[in-house]
Amino acid sequence: MKHTLDDATARKFAQIALGHVAKEYPNQPMHAMAGDEDTLTPRALHPAFFGSFDWHSCVHSWWLLLTLRRLFPSIPEAQEITALAETTFTEEKLAVELAYLQRPTSRGWERPYGWAWLLYLQLEASRHDDQVWDKRLEPMARFLAERLDQYLHILTYPITVGTHFNTAFALVLAGEWSRENDPDLLSRIESWAVEAFGHKQNYSGWEPGGDEFLSPVLTAALLVAEITPSEQFSPWFDALVLSNGWLERECKPVTVSDRSDGKIAHLDGLNLSRAWCLIRIGRKLSEEGAKQLLAARAKTHLSASLPHIAGDYMGEHWLASFALLALIESR
Repeated sequence: MKHTLDDATARKFAQIALGHVAKEYPNQPMHAMAGDEDTLTPRALHPAFFGSFDWHSCVHSWWLLLTLRRLFPSIPEAQEITALAETTFTEEKLAVELAYLQRPTSRGWERPYGWAWLLYLQLEASRHDDQVWDKRLEPMARFLAERLDQYLHILTYPITVGTHFNTAFALVLAGEWSRENDPDLLSRIESWAVEAFGHKQNYSGWEPGGDEFLSPVLTAALLVAEITPSEQFSPWFDALVLSNGWLERECKPVTVSDRSDGKIAHLDGLNLSRAWCLIRIGRKLSEEGAKQLLAARAKTHLSASLPHIAGDYMGEHWLASFALLALIESR
């Protein structure tokens, strides 16, 4: 598959996401029940985001669809995206979604991954001047921004796994939303990130883990890159993964042995998200050799998993979003 985001690729990605954002089953709701009254279907619990196997995948698949609508308004799927968004992002449906987040049993639900993707979706919606989707999503976004701020007050240590609980990945997305919407939250994210990661060096972790779709070290590095001037970031990144040889020696595409296994299929996401991180981090580096190394590694990671974003639902319900993150940065 090409490493370029063109009309053909946009149409393919849009068709994949349109095929599952309103597909209720199979579904993994991760729903805490306080009583028999909470035994409800995914569509009843989440009238806007009931598809795509789970809530967070539906949210970021909608980010993909709106992003493609903006970048490729002339593709035939853009009209279908608009029509479906109009029936999805209604005040009534989003009020139910907000009420679910406000339940006492939902305090840690989708924390922080789903929270960050909802903020990123609302940010994308704000770029569609012909619609009011961002205004309808704003109450949810504001609520989750406040909840994220509260979470950072009590999160003593970063969570550095390569799955949904990863702190750095969520803060990269939330930071982009905050730059346009909440300077206080942005300040909180920046100070928290410096405290958590600013002193790190000489990474020698055990990644990749067998079910990871995020790189613990590269997501942390990307977060630091977003908040640090280039002249300070380059030596920090060199001390983290370049001078010890980790990036050149260990950061290579991972093998996916069984794409029908939902956890092992995560590894295609690791290839794609690593490419996204490597491209963005490379822009902040000053040394040409390091920039070339990161660019080469990004290309090989993309090549390994771009052909596999569809085919089995365990990857198909979410991988295109991560492919789009990387391909946007490659433009």
